[in-house]
Amino acid sequence: MSNPIHVVCPHCDAVNRLPAERLVEGGHCGQCHRPLFDGRPIALNQARFDRHTARSDLPLVVDFWASWCGPCQMMAPAFEAAAGQLEPRARLAKVNTEEEQGLAMRFGIRSIPTIAIFAGGQERARQAGAMDTNGIVRWVTSQL
Repeated sequence: MSNPIHVVCPHCDAVNRLPAERLVEGGHCGQCHRPLFDGRPIALNQARFDRHTARSDLPLVVDFWASWCGPCQMMAPAFEAAAGQLEPRARLAKVNTEEEQGLAMRFGIRSIPTIAIFAGGQERARQAGAMDTNGIVRWVTSQL
């Protein structure tokens, strides 16, 4: 296996190794056998967030949102559509700041929606405010 990369399963959080050159083919989890990419954002709690940022070689694009936030609700379909366009180059995820206040505090999320990109366990970029699908894809692509 040349140039293997680690991909955390969006379903069972198992760490999988894939040849980098075969990433576009997708693949299935070695543990739960479900697809590693399904073109939809995943919901993260603190434990899952830590696993995906620490163990995956893919950039993690996180939408920090809340159910009471109108702009968050308006952006949700655009973020989901962006997942279909950005996978497998990046994993898209959502963190509900009402349920995961510790994560929101840890990263100093002061306004929502806020999108942040994590790579190598570190935050690499951040953008506050609602965006449409093209805006999300363009911004993420420019940061990768």
